[in-house]
Amino acid sequence: IWEIVMKALDGIRILDMTHVQSGPTCTQLLGWFGADVIKVERPGVGDATRGQLRDIPDVDSLYFTMLNHNKRSITLNTKDETGKEIFTRLIQECDVMVENFAPGALDRMGFSWEKIQQINPRMIYASVKGFGPGPYSDCKVYENVAQCAGGSASTTGFLDGPPLVTGSQIGDSGTGLNLALGIVTALFQRETTGKGQRVLASMQDGVLNLCRVKLRDQQRLQHGPLTEYSQHSEQIEFGDTTPRAGNDSGGGQPGCILKCKGWEADPNAYTYFIAQAAAWKNICDVIGRPSWKEDSDFATPAVRLPRLGEVFKAIEKWTMTKTKYEVMDICNPLDIPVGPILSMKELSEEPSLRDTGTIVSVEHPERGSYLTVGNPIKLSDSPSEVERSPLLGEHTDAILREVLGFGDEEIASARSAGAV
Repeated sequence: IWEIVMKALDGIRILDMTHVQSGPTCTQLLGWFGADVIKVERPGVGDATRGQLRDIPDVDSLYFTMLNHNKRSITLNTKDETGKEIFTRLIQECDVMVENFAPGALDRMGFSWEKIQQINPRMIYASVKGFGPGPYSDCKVYENVAQCAGGSASTTGFLDGPPLVTGSQIGDSGTGLNLALGIVTALFQRETTGKGQRVLASMQDGVLNLCRVKLRDQQRLQHGPLTEYSQHSEQIEFGDTTPRAGNDSGGGQPGCILKCKGWEADPNAYTYFIAQAAAWKNICDVIGRPSWKEDSDFATPAVRLPRLGEVFKAIEKWTMTKTKYEVMDICNPLDIPVGPILSMKELSEEPSLRDTGTIVSVEHPERGSYLTVGNPIKLSDSPSEVERSPLLGEHTDAILREVLGFGDEEIASARSAGAV
């Protein structure tokens, strides 16, 4: 007896009008959960990322493949009348439309939200935009622009240096995750109301949401210095805005990135070490400073704050005698919070991440085998399999037949008209 495993979003059909990263992140996640994601692409061109940052000539780039798993591709010329008719029928047959075009692009195509509601009142129309309503709502936004406009860059880096963006794609992929949550929430509400609705995720909003602890600190500044920041122990005055805090911990516990054994040759031979108050006595024992447990200059968090530089210098003297993994093995049983700085190479080779499907190997007909991220969200009764990204227009005929009921003659006519 074969057990049929239902996916969480089985039966939900997504009309994917997205490109580059923010939108495809959203629709890929929905595809991992079992939705039928129909990616609409321009004939002969497709998503711009198919050709960006290619490492193999004339093969879809890793940029594209790693953002478009579990999707079907249909090519469609929406400027052609027949193409518009096909697009209209797709709207009728789908549950969700997702887009991240420049502001007003779909309106100019003749598919405003009001028009979409007329075509399919149950349609959920989800958009990623750079900014929400306001003075910049018509501006285009890319990843690093979002990090800057959302407050991340102004609080990232060291006090004596310029603002920095992070390597994490918090603007694009982060907003895509927000949009996916908005979509499934709207789908849930539709079960009660029977109606679709608009879902908007702004990249600026998404980045700011992830910077909430920095907004917290902006308000704390009104009542005095941020004592857990390194600049307080270095006796540097605070200004009127949340400063760049280097590698200080945002949670209020003093933390710092420290060198480990081999740091001279290995740029990632470092560990993050948190001098948590609850573990202070164990820290003193581990680093060979047992007298600090009772020393009036170090025994309590309050007296340690002005001396954090000295504290971490002493801790680093110890971590430099151990590898980052040895630091973790020694400290974790003692409830001392530490974390090795793991490189992309180390992460890609970590067996446990393969076992959980966090990193997966995928076979592609043109590229061969490559690594990609899997679903970061695990459901006990709805496993996620990562299927390769589609070739351009690979499923055009199948979608026309299965979703719209086209026969061979209708497909041939649409092709001859240049609609697909």
